[in-house]
Amino acid sequence: MLDDTLLDDARRLADADTGGWLRAAARAGAQVRATAEAAAEAGVERIFDERPRAVVLVTRPGHAVAVSGVVMALLGSGCPVPVVVSDEVPPWVGALDVVLAHTEDPGDRVLAESIDRAVRRGARTLLTAPDSGPIAAAAAGRAVLLPSRIDVPPGFSFHRALAAWLIVLNALGLLKVDVDVIADELDREAERDHPMHESFVNPAKSLALRVADRTPLLWGLDEVATSVGVHGAGALAAFAGVACDVAGYPQALTRPVLHRRAVQGTSGADLFADPDDEPGSGLVRVLLLAVRQGPAAEALRRAAEDALPGADVLEPAVEVAGGDAVSAALLALRFELAALYLGLAAGTLGGNPYWLGS
Repeated sequence: MLDDTLLDDARRLADADTGGWLRAAARAGAQVRATAEAAAEAGVERIFDERPRAVVLVTRPGHAVAVSGVVMALLGSGCPVPVVVSDEVPPWVGALDVVLAHTEDPGDRVLAESIDRAVRRGARTLLTAPDSGPIAAAAAGRAVLLPSRIDVPPGFSFHRALAAWLIVLNALGLLKVDVDVIADELDREAERDHPMHESFVNPAKSLALRVADRTPLLWGLDEVATSVGVHGAGALAAFAGVACDVAGYPQALTRPVLHRRAVQGTSGADLFADPDDEPGSGLVRVLLLAVRQGPAAEALRRAAEDALPGADVLEPAVEVAGGDAVSAALLALRFELAALYLGLAAGTLGGNPYWLGS
């Protein structure tokens, strides 16, 4: 049962947050800043100053899966070099390639073997991971290893990994992103979502209440937004035990029964409906996610809003400037904090939230 009164009682929230999870999430901006400092000290711009034959994004269990999706969407189809997503370093990797990896599990032997393979073959490799265990040993002296400089529990490294990969892609000339702006906007988002702020002025608390007792449908209006939706779904599952549907809106249109339920729900048709009337007909909440701007995105948004008149639209670009990467990072943090608030209010968050494995 959701205790929504807890959300507007800062003292009770603090008592419930036994793991310091809200504070950990709110340190996303600090993690980005610290990662940028570590990258500068490690000479990332010098090491990754030449465009590679290919970029390999290694997606071991954890945040790397969602981060790779965001990065791929930001690069887009016009990226001048191939970008390969794999859970291991491919056998063809060589000295002309760049490998990026992330984990919170220092004992991931599959990743340790992948890092060893990459550096033995001369690939320029950057890894965000703990500085101990088999992975650190595989990277020692041969790869750029950026351990966390900010003390947070496991499960709060999305923004650190994203920052590190964006810094490398900046150096390679494949993206142009100001990570300092990302850090500043994440700090501002954390302030807006502070536990002291009541639900009606707190975007994360408001989002938590909107998806409470509903099945969230996280439907992206562009590729970047859809990839952030993957992270949002992971956070809601990990911290609040909420299962979500994630899809780009064009893909959602190919699911006629679910889309029809979404239309009914957003039109208010099911306001007094009995969810037991039809198997699987529980109440849904449609969240239309938008990151990119432009005529194509606007046309798709209008079509989605016409079909789903009561849907919530989460569009960070109307709140902040700085480009798609900034909006994506902000939206990811809002989902994390909303999931934490929902988990605390529902009593589902407790113990060790070693979410998504690592």
